[in-house]
Amino acid sequence: MSLTESNQKPVRWQYLLTGALSMLFAGIIYAWSILKTPFAEFGWSASQLALNFTLTMCFFVIGGIVSGILTRKTSPKVTGIASAVLVCLGFNMVSRISGQNILMLYISYGVLCGLGIGMAYNVFISVANAWFPDKKGTCSGILMMSFGASTLVLGNVAAYLFRAENIGWKTTYVILGIVIGGILLISSFFLKIPPADIKFPQPKATKKSSRQEDFEKKDYTTLQMLGRFTFWKFFLYTISLAAVGSTVISFAKDLAIFIGAAESFATSLVGILSICNGLGRIICGVMFDTAGLRRTMIFANIITIAAPTVLLLSIFTDLLLLGVIGFCLVGLSYGCAPTISSTFVSSFYGSKYFSINFSVVNTTLIPASFTATLAGSLVAATGSYTTPVVLLIALSVFSLLLNLSIKRP
Repeated sequence: MSLTESNQKPVRWQYLLTGALSMLFAGIIYAWSILKTPFAEFGWSASQLALNFTLTMCFFVIGGIVSGILTRKTSPKVTGIASAVLVCLGFNMVSRISGQNILMLYISYGVLCGLGIGMAYNVFISVANAWFPDKKGTCSGILMMSFGASTLVLGNVAAYLFRAENIGWKTTYVILGIVIGGILLISSFFLKIPPADIKFPQPKATKKSSRQEDFEKKDYTTLQMLGRFTFWKFFLYTISLAAVGSTVISFAKDLAIFIGAAESFATSLVGILSICNGLGRIICGVMFDTAGLRRTMIFANIITIAAPTVLLLSIFTDLLLLGVIGFCLVGLSYGCAPTISSTFVSSFYGSKYFSINFSVVNTTLIPASFTATLAGSLVAATGSYTTPVVLLIALSVFSLLLNLSIKRP
């Protein structure tokens, strides 16, 4: 296929479509509140299972860093193939768990699946963004939306297969490993960085957004990025922003049941959360392209403060409707975080080192995921979700204060 059409515009949509399809299957990692259901038969506690989610997020981030380094030394195809192998192996190892030792779950799902999906996430987003420098927000939003929608699509498929008498959870994990690994493997052969001499359309910036952002145009290496105080403010901002969504996702189904939802509806609420997660990603992406980064970040803060506040009201009043609204707001909030991270890094620090710089920013998911472990312990100690939700409200307010202090790089 030629790189350009007759009007000399780059032919690039196939890279975005390939990335979106891959993200749809890789996003299964966020369906943990559904995928952990079968392990109740082993008697593992909520805090033990929450720790697995934390490990998954940690190795997801490590996978992103490995992806950035490996891609620069080899090619995106090699990174994609490696991610496919790790994911397939990880899910198949989960299917062999007997319940005697939870360490096997940590190694298979937490380490291997987390590492593989983190590698896939980084390489597919990096390649797609390289083809859309003029539509950074929209491109990131579409990819992030696909990643978030996986919980609704594959999560519900997995829940159905778990209940099927002739399939069960072990076979379901084998199927997930083969299908997801296969999709990532096939998609890897379509990964290609655009040639250096290709010309892309220039982004259309409004006067208002240009005045607000006024970003530096140079490309920053990772060490240069780490040396800027603005980066560390944004780093803390992202941790506190992402912690809200990450924590609620880790116990979404259990929280829904706690506020009065039937088990079947609780599973659906997890799916609704994932839909809003996807919507938040694309809304923030489009908003970045039209209104600028500053307004997008403020919007994310408002939604993030509202989300746990509404959930707390639903706990106090026992109103399931408020819980549904709270889940929707959590999804929108959590969807904003990765899109903002992607657009912030590319806008402030350039595209040349985007792959590794983006993976460094994604390390915010590690401390953010430990909030989920802490919340699980608080639930176990108090028997209620009130204290964890109050903690999330405090984190969301802290995120807003950090945001207001971030200036130009």
